[in-house]
Amino acid sequence: MGENTMAIDYKELKKGGFMRQKQKDCFSMRLKSVGGHFTAAQLGTVQKVAEEFGEGYIHLTSRQGIEIPFIKAEDIGAVKKVLSDGGVSVGVCGPRVRTITACQGNAVCPSGLIDTVELAKEFDKRYGGRELPHKFKFGFTGCHNNCLKAEENDMGIKGGMLPSWNKDACIYCGVCEAACRDHAIQVDKEAKAVFLDKDKCVYCGRCVKSCPVDAWQGKSGFVISFGGLYGNRIAVGKTILPIVFEESKLYKIVEVALDFFEKNAKPGERFRSMLDRIGWEGFRKELEAVS
Repeated sequence: MGENTMAIDYKELKKGGFMRQKQKDCFSMRLKSVGGHFTAAQLGTVQKVAEEFGEGYIHLTSRQGIEIPFIKAEDIGAVKKVLSDGGVSVGVCGPRVRTITACQGNAVCPSGLIDTVELAKEFDKRYGGRELPHKFKFGFTGCHNNCLKAEENDMGIKGGMLPSWNKDACIYCGVCEAACRDHAIQVDKEAKAVFLDKDKCVYCGRCVKSCPVDAWQGKSGFVISFGGLYGNRIAVGKTILPIVFEESKLYKIVEVALDFFEKNAKPGERFRSMLDRIGWEGFRKELEAVS
């Protein structure tokens, strides 16, 4: 039985991942994605829905998601049933925590310094869909290659590594100096000395990964940026805290950020716009209290 189109609540449908198209009573349905991870079986379900209820194709979004266009209003109930049976969920839109993006991280990528996939899953469990004054985006990237462009997000988490040098193991080959793109390391072969400028170090970990004798050791952690935007307004997220090593502390920082947003933002105001309006100092102090 078809739905009464006069009773369609477009706002509620958009909240639940059904975005109205220009074609009458057609919707582009956004599917839930966590770190861009879909199983082959889930993709089979997506194909089935696109062929049976859409027009046989899908759209890949800029945030690692899948949208299926041309879903008819009267088919929404049936579509949800097919998706649920195939282990696929509809995504969310509107003023809440949105799709959490992530690269493949250290589980797959040789450059990865953190397990971005597992972190994205945990963040989705804790914060996915949380109601807020405006949309809020998390993005994880495993290293300073920054494939997922962490600083574009309201809160970006980038893998980092704090290096330490073991004099006794060093052969002064200069590989670490050549690997450091920020010129934070100098090797004096004659004096048998290595100098690390901590102010220039960005925690990329390249010195640790490149050292042939493991004279450089590293402790992995999280480099966090706040207030990134990439839409009508473009702003690069700011790193206002030192590297964070404990995952438990990361969650405390997230809670501070989300609570601060809820308390201080006007309805429809983005996180960065709020921080620029009221000033960053109060936010920084609340972060420092838990970091």
